[in-house]
Amino acid sequence: MPNTVGILSPGDMGHTVGGVLRENGLRVITCLKDRSQRTRQLAEKAGIADVPTYPQLVTEADLILSIMVPAQAKSAATAVAEALQQVDTTLTYADCNAIAPQTVRELGDSITAAGGTFVDASIIGPPPRTPGATRFYASGPNLDTFSELNNHGLDVRALGDEIGLASAIKMCYASLTKGLTALCTELLTAASVLGVSDALTAEFQLSQSALFERMERGLPSMPPKARRWIGEMEEISATFEHVGLTPNILTGAADMYRFVGETHLADLPPEARDKFPTLAELIEILAENLKSE
Repeated sequence: MPNTVGILSPGDMGHTVGGVLRENGLRVITCLKDRSQRTRQLAEKAGIADVPTYPQLVTEADLILSIMVPAQAKSAATAVAEALQQVDTTLTYADCNAIAPQTVRELGDSITAAGGTFVDASIIGPPPRTPGATRFYASGPNLDTFSELNNHGLDVRALGDEIGLASAIKMCYASLTKGLTALCTELLTAASVLGVSDALTAEFQLSQSALFERMERGLPSMPPKARRWIGEMEEISATFEHVGLTPNILTGAADMYRFVGETHLADLPPEARDKFPTLAELIEILAENLKSE
């Protein structure tokens, strides 16, 4: 049973997860070396203690949850593996990032070679502020320590003993949710440039009302996350290509998030909801940016 959980890194998702674990009886720590001031503030807000070095982190933690953007997953696993080689300790490392199954197997090899236990995990849903909204899927040969988090506020669901299964379900699920968001963003921007926004909106309200309501709810909050989602779309592309399918659908989604990431809206912090545009305002900004290129 874990008594101390390490979080790398306590960003939007990570600090919320850490806060839930603290509220449910666990000590939660992190190493904020080279992290931004905003991440430091989020960690402090959640009551997550900072330790100065990775060797101290792996010594004090029974379990580390890696929760960060896909591009940082490998460097985090490498840093923990190097720290494990410097100390005599037992540790379970759960990679909870949106990365391809073949990528997560590489990270697992580095952790187990350093003497740790590796768990492939993935998060589906928003930061777990509301019970029942978020699932933590897990796979690997030893899930006992990670599965104990079911007793500390998280919803952990085991998929089997094969590393890669948890990452695979995340890749397939996010290809729908975030892939669809990218497609909706692209088609609405195109409709604006082509001069048919009002007519298309009326048609959507008539024949695709549920989907259009989802656009109105979800798209305005997307820009602050767009840059993070580029790497996730690229990981999904690599996953699909690895099994013999076309990667091009999701590389296109990555291109759309890259395009949105170039706007000033992408600089807003996720918590600045009062500054988010309406759907119509978002599409107008994107269309203007397109025209100016």
